[in-house]
Amino acid sequence: MKLSMNIIEGCFLMKVKLSITQIRSNFWYIPSLYGAIAVIFAYSSLFIDPFLMTLETPYTFVPIFLLTDIHLARTILSSISASLLTMTTITFSTILVVLTTFLSEYSPRTIQNFITDKDTQRVLGIFVGGFIYSILLLLFLRETASVTQFIVPSFAVLFSIVCIIVFVFFIRHVSTWIQVSNLIHQITLNTIQKIDSTLSDAMENHKDAPWEDWETEEITQEKPQQISFIHAGYIKHINIEGLVEQATKDDIIIKIEKNISEYVDNDTPLLSIWGAKEKVTVERYKDYFSIGTEKAPIDNIEFGLTKLVEITLRALSSGINDPNTAINCIENIGKILTKLGSKHLPRSYHNDKNRNLRVIYDKPNFNDYLYKCFYQIRQYGFQDISVLSASIKAFTLIAETNSKEIKSTIWEFTKYIVEGIEVERLLSLDRNYINQKIENLAKVTGHINEYKPL
Repeated sequence: MKLSMNIIEGCFLMKVKLSITQIRSNFWYIPSLYGAIAVIFAYSSLFIDPFLMTLETPYTFVPIFLLTDIHLARTILSSISASLLTMTTITFSTILVVLTTFLSEYSPRTIQNFITDKDTQRVLGIFVGGFIYSILLLLFLRETASVTQFIVPSFAVLFSIVCIIVFVFFIRHVSTWIQVSNLIHQITLNTIQKIDSTLSDAMENHKDAPWEDWETEEITQEKPQQISFIHAGYIKHINIEGLVEQATKDDIIIKIEKNISEYVDNDTPLLSIWGAKEKVTVERYKDYFSIGTEKAPIDNIEFGLTKLVEITLRALSSGINDPNTAINCIENIGKILTKLGSKHLPRSYHNDKNRNLRVIYDKPNFNDYLYKCFYQIRQYGFQDISVLSASIKAFTLIAETNSKEIKSTIWEFTKYIVEGIEVERLLSLDRNYINQKIENLAKVTGHINEYKPL
């Protein structure tokens, strides 16, 4: 009973967490929040002047130049409202220009970086909040027999000064963001932070021991039962811990056949089950998957690497032809893979408390990351000697500080790269230059005896 309650609670928390994450990742979340605060602030401001008039000596401590009559107050508020609306429009136009630049010159995936940038959302939120505050004061401010002077318009003036300062900051912010070198740096920094926050060091001890050998025969020889979903869509989230608990309760082994962000149809097998299948209630396992109609980008390590690879390929295209940007991306890919090689990658096998295998969920290993980063660059960019040289240099960087296993992986991948080099098209100096890079890599990886000049 306790296990069932924990499972139900876990599913509920997963759905709530997904909903909160989806709301907070919305572009309008911060502007809407600032707008709501502006409404509350505007409503509260209407009581300031009547409150001051209830005092024995109203406005004693308020400088006279901060007070206005009703006509001047309306003039000030209408001017501020129009100005802030114009600034908001300019901000929207600037954002659209940046998004168009990201889409046409960098990668469609990089648009998310600017849209989800908190500084951009805060600037837009301040402008929206300032406009709402001013327009509401203009609508509700009234002159009465007891209140003929107003201090509230001075608050709107102060707000407008803050908006001007923020607007100057926004122009500088956009001019920095639109630079490709800054975009590459931000993607690299975010990806490395994601690696540090989600993965542990490879040298640490881990409790994810392999399952016992008796389960191997069961998986390889017994035909599994496959489960499909009624609803088609894209997988948004998988509750692995909940699946482990439910599989432990049913005494079965589960293999997840699809990954997050992949599309599943009505008849697509999503789960394979080994064990006492008669105990399985299919509906229970569907609760551990969240499926949506749209393919949402998953902010993970692979997504960050994909952005850098796409920027590299776009820079190497004939329309842009910017090898320096491609080299910058390759160097940063090397930094990320260097960090990734020193970490313990997520396991594909999840055990219960008794170390019995319960869930199989294939995860990419270091070889997969390395191949996905460079196989397209090899195809489209290695005709350029500078790009080829930068890639070998990145391999050397990865191998220098990582384990023997990573060194061997790098050397084997380098041999794959060398297979695709059209040696007969290389000039003598180019051939010597590349040979020096490969020889240095062979020394670093400990495979100098396998080195053969081009």
